[in-house]
Amino acid sequence: MKRTFLTSLVAVATSLVLAAPVSAQSIAGPYLAARSAAVQNDFEQAANYYTQALARDRGNVELMENAMIAHLALGRLDRALPIAKAMQNAGQVSQVAQLALTADMIKRGAFEELLQQSGEDQRIGPLVDGLSNAWAKMGTGDVSEALAQFDEIAEQRGLQAFALYQKAMALASVGDFEGAEAIFAGDETRSVLQTRRGVLARVEILSQLEREDEALKLLEASFSGGTDPEIDAVIAELAAEDPIPFTHVNSVQDGFAEVFFSVSAALRGEASPEYTILYAQIARILRPDHVDAILLTAELFESLEQYDAAIAVLKEVPADHAAYHAAELGRAAALRRSGRADAAIEVLEQLARSHGDLATVQSALGDAMRQQDRFLEAVAAYDRALEITESTGGGSWFLLYARAISHERLDEWDKAEADFRAALELNPSQPQVLNYLGYSLVEKRVNLDEALEMIEQAVAASPDSGYIIDSLGWALYRLGRYEEAVPHMERAVELLAVDPVVNDHLGDVYWAVGRYREAEFQWSRALSFIDQSETGEDVDPDRIRRKLEVGLDVVLEEESASSVEVAND
Repeated sequence: MKRTFLTSLVAVATSLVLAAPVSAQSIAGPYLAARSAAVQNDFEQAANYYTQALARDRGNVELMENAMIAHLALGRLDRALPIAKAMQNAGQVSQVAQLALTADMIKRGAFEELLQQSGEDQRIGPLVDGLSNAWAKMGTGDVSEALAQFDEIAEQRGLQAFALYQKAMALASVGDFEGAEAIFAGDETRSVLQTRRGVLARVEILSQLEREDEALKLLEASFSGGTDPEIDAVIAELAAEDPIPFTHVNSVQDGFAEVFFSVSAALRGEASPEYTILYAQIARILRPDHVDAILLTAELFESLEQYDAAIAVLKEVPADHAAYHAAELGRAAALRRSGRADAAIEVLEQLARSHGDLATVQSALGDAMRQQDRFLEAVAAYDRALEITESTGGGSWFLLYARAISHERLDEWDKAEADFRAALELNPSQPQVLNYLGYSLVEKRVNLDEALEMIEQAVAASPDSGYIIDSLGWALYRLGRYEEAVPHMERAVELLAVDPVVNDHLGDVYWAVGRYREAEFQWSRALSFIDQSETGEDVDPDRIRRKLEVGLDVVLEEESASSVEVAND
């Protein structure tokens, strides 16, 4: 038998593998699997495979670092800690290892040990190290030194807001609410109050000082009159006789949790989610009931497309917590994005039974129903959401817009048009509403001049939206202004190269100006992009095939429509 080149290559590769050291052979499989899992942000699999690889090469620093990252990203300090200690004993410097070691010292209350290490090399970073030292001094009872440490950090450029907030929390944690409020009141730039959590912390402090009127004014100014269950609960408590308890930091360990949460919240959107999540998880490890940290961790998991992990974290929010509805809305969103639309709808239906008086819940239910083409149920949910918003004296262009789409899909055009126009009364320049209404009028061949004006406004507001530019080209086509339609349709195809509707439209426009070969090419492209399992009323593959067979003029005549030549005349 003739020995082929491929056979020779396989033989050489096999001999190289067999000649490799046993440790290299045994580590390759789990290492490659771990790397693949890490690239996909699958921390569970990455942790498993890095641990397997590490068991076969215990001194490998890269494996140790990556295994710790995976374990901490999952909130498993108990599994990351032995690796961190091994790195420390080996004299290896690692920021991730220091995160694990610091969290362990905090949980053990080993504040003196933490302070001793602060004199050595930087552990985690200037901000976290400085704030951790201050809280460690609080833990040893040296409050004056701790406050001085916060002040020292506040003098550093860009760190003032963090330091002042933590100092206020430290004072409040030991009952010095006047000192804590003085920090908030003296912050003329309001840099300490840039977060919802900061506002609520100050509200609790004001309540402890029996300054409920100021607390209510702060809520009104910060949230512009908009409320949710958590804010409503605070308002109800302020109306009672007893002061609201201060809950944001009840212990030194809570203070440390606040440090890690604040840093993770600040890093969100600035650093990579796989890095930011480590700080959020440390906050949860130190304070498991830190609901804001739970919500942030879930948000980060979802941004990494780790939907199962996000869903599991969100389940930790208790049903009696004021933020439960937010957690359930997040869980439904994660279920939907992971392809489990029915499960998402079930979560939202249950939430509507317990929190049906919230417009956000009804709106989310309506959106979920609409995305599943369950338009009647979507309309019912939007009706309830609009009733709630109207009862509070508010209005929502989006709810009207979403309900209008549902009515349009149900062939209830009169109701749809009324909602579209009502949405525009609330938000006259909203490009999505202008485009949808304008395009619908074009398709119905009514009020074409008005439709064109609407779409031109939409294009001016969103000049890079392929769908809106397609609408402009299509409106010009419907008006018989074929040459003008060409550049707009070509631009739409540039922006939405594989959209079947846009390619089909360009084919029609090309045909109208006599560019028949190019028209047929675009129709063929449109046909190739149609997902047969998701064909809808926006694109008809049989109609496109008929155009390819006999041309657009014949198709229009068969449909009792005017041919483009007649329209030209």
